[in-house]
Amino acid sequence: MLIDFFCKIRDYKVPCTLRELLDLLRALEQGVVFASIDDFYSLSRTVLVKDEAHFDKFDRAFADYFKGVASLELDLSEIPEDWLKKHFEKQLSAEEKAKIESLGGLDKLMETLAERLKEQEKRHQGGNKWIGTGGTSPFGAYGYNPEGVRIGQDSSRHRKATKVWDKRQFKNLDANVEIGTRNMKVALRKLRQFARTGSSEELALDDTIAATARNAGYLDIKMKPERHNAIKVLMFFDIGGSMDDHIKVCEQLFSAIHGEFKHLEFFYFHNCIYESVWRDNNRRHNEKIDLLQVLHTYSREYKVIFVGDASMGPYEITYPGGSVEHWNEEAGSVWMKRLTDHFDKVVWLNPQAEPQWPYYSSIQVMQQLVEHKMYPLTLAGLGQGIKALI
Repeated sequence: MLIDFFCKIRDYKVPCTLRELLDLLRALEQGVVFASIDDFYSLSRTVLVKDEAHFDKFDRAFADYFKGVASLELDLSEIPEDWLKKHFEKQLSAEEKAKIESLGGLDKLMETLAERLKEQEKRHQGGNKWIGTGGTSPFGAYGYNPEGVRIGQDSSRHRKATKVWDKRQFKNLDANVEIGTRNMKVALRKLRQFARTGSSEELALDDTIAATARNAGYLDIKMKPERHNAIKVLMFFDIGGSMDDHIKVCEQLFSAIHGEFKHLEFFYFHNCIYESVWRDNNRRHNEKIDLLQVLHTYSREYKVIFVGDASMGPYEITYPGGSVEHWNEEAGSVWMKRLTDHFDKVVWLNPQAEPQWPYYSSIQVMQQLVEHKMYPLTLAGLGQGIKALI
């Protein structure tokens, strides 16, 4: 069962294994979904695809297997957002619905959709032909047709659509987009790549009981690898000024890491590291922590992650007294050097768009101080940073 479907998914280079196929079969046996192509699509994608980067390949494989849009190579991502914006929903009586005819089969439906994509030039609503909203056209959202393609609508209304993949699922996912709500799970998976270690020192209680029972009551101790979070992470967050533009993504990153690591310590700084940092921004002037104390407290096995846009006057890094907030006796570069000398693994995650980096001399200076281990705060950049910390 589903062997051909599984092979089709693999043909499209989605890295799923027999284990995922067995999980999908088990979910179907348990009746998780029943008699709904929409529900089966959601379930199979959830079980078979472990990385959002492969969603587009899965969508095309799914469409190909079920004889859908893949054979026509339709790019629904080019449909302007305004075409699918809901201004009203079509409400028809039963008699009116009965008068609306279908185009006559899936092949005709998809062929016609391809023609509409080539011909249509503007938004339509309330019509019966073009891609739009609130009408009786087979293509679009928030209308009615006995046999059509639902595009851009967030959920089913009449359960009449022949194809129901949302518009966004036909778009290639970009590994360089900033970390956001949709792909935070991907970021977590990347962080977990180095978050777990194991050693044979934990008692396997169930196995011990079973082995003892089989051994006529004589104690037979069984051990299993202890799964624990042994990685120690030290984070420094740039706060205030130009970083206000990146508050959301930094909060999401902090939440992701905070929920994953048992040994996590974090501090704040502004623009550049100097002789002190702080834990609470509300008490930053009264409860500063000496950076030398940080160096003496945390061993070199800690993985250090700086998060900041490194966008400042270069003198803030290279000159004594360069700080915009206080007089620093030693240059920020001196303190950065002390940190990079003490800790073995240091990376810098920069939320500033990477194409903008060459325009900031301060970024170039900071890149040199972290030995060019500065990465953009994107999925791809986070992956590179994780590898550098391993």
